[in-house]
Amino acid sequence: MLKIQTIKVILATLTALCLSNIPAVSAQEKTGLNRNVLLEKKLELPSPNIDAKVIRVAFPFGFKTPWHTHEGPGPRYVVKGTLKVVEHGKATSYSAGQVFWETGELMSVENVGDDAAELIIFELAPGK
Repeated sequence: MLKIQTIKVILATLTALCLSNIPAVSAQEKTGLNRNVLLEKKLELPSPNIDAKVIRVAFPFGFKTPWHTHEGPGPRYVVKGTLKVVEHGKATSYSAGQVFWETGELMSVENVGDDAAELIIFELAPGK
């Protein structure tokens, strides 16, 4: 008579053999989930202690920030509207759904769209 432990090993082996012929399906394929990498950037962090923040900013129609800096760099995601970002003497416009990398250095942002705009700031600042 076979021991219970031997039966478990046989069942596990048979299960593994049966499942080995089933193609792997990612969660994206299985659920119809649409996953897109919007921005990827390799970083060398200035410190092992990082203060990560997620900040939502609403820009009224026609609003322009003064020249300013943030505590740290990071990706910025435009939720709605169109924003003109001036950084390092270069002006670039970003619309809803676009992501850009901000260095955390001196910059200005202007809402150049026809309505209010919103931006999500993912800030990676050195920890305190």
